[in-house]
Amino acid sequence: MTSATRDPTPPVLLAEGVGKSYGPRQVLADVSFALEAGERLALTGPSGSGKTTLLNCLGGVDRPDRGSIRLDGLELRSLGSDALAQLRRRRIGTIFQFFHLLPTLTAFENVELPLQLLGVPRAERLERVRALIERVQLSHRSSAVPSKLSGGEQQRVAIARALVHRPSLVLADEPTGNLDSANGASILDLLRELTDEARVALVLVTHSEEAAAICHRRLSMHDGRVTRVEAGAPFRATP
Repeated sequence: MTSATRDPTPPVLLAEGVGKSYGPRQVLADVSFALEAGERLALTGPSGSGKTTLLNCLGGVDRPDRGSIRLDGLELRSLGSDALAQLRRRRIGTIFQFFHLLPTLTAFENVELPLQLLGVPRAERLERVRALIERVQLSHRSSAVPSKLSGGEQQRVAIARALVHRPSLVLADEPTGNLDSANGASILDLLRELTDEARVALVLVTHSEEAAAICHRRLSMHDGRVTRVEAGAPFRATP
C-alpha cells in the first residue's frame, strides 16, 4: 500500500529496533515492523532464528533489552507487571501449537474464561461465548472436555478463546503444527475468516507455507534479524 492510500490511524502494533539477549547470546537484533487492524503477518525462518522470542516480546511475556514495542499506542516497556498483565488480558489473544486448554473445563467454559477474568457480566458472557462457539462450528461439542475433543476441535476452541474478549492483537505460535493437513487447512481458513471479520491483527509464527499464505506479509528471520520482507495477499486497511 502506498503512503497516499494508507489509513492515517496509528498501527495496532509497532515494533522499532527491538533487541534481546540472554547473557552474551543475542537472539533478536533491530527488528522493526508495523501492523494494522485486520492485517496478518507471518514470521518464518529456521528453528533458533528468534521467532518465538519475538512473539513473547510482542505479547509482553518477555521484555526486550532494546527498542520499543507499542500496542494500541501503549509502550510495553513502560508498563509495570500489573499493568502489563491487564494489557495482555484485555488486548491480546494467544493460540498455541498444543492448544493449552484447561483439562477440567468444558469447551464452553474454556472459551468463557477470559471474559470471567475480565469481570464481564454473566448474561453478556453467555451470549458472546454461544455466538463464537457456533461460529467455529462446535455448538454440538460445547459441553465436552478437551480430552474428548479431536485435535482440530481443540484448536477451534483455542481460537474462540483467543477472540472472545475482542482483542486488538492475536499471536499464534505454529497453530497447525500439531494437526494433520486437512484439519490444518480448516484451521487456517477459520483464522483468515475470523480475523477478517473482527479486524484483528494477527502475528503468526510458522514453518508452514500454507499458513504463511493466508498472511498479507511475511518477515523471514535468521539469527535474530529480519532478512527478508515479502508481500502476500493484498491488504487494504479500513477506518
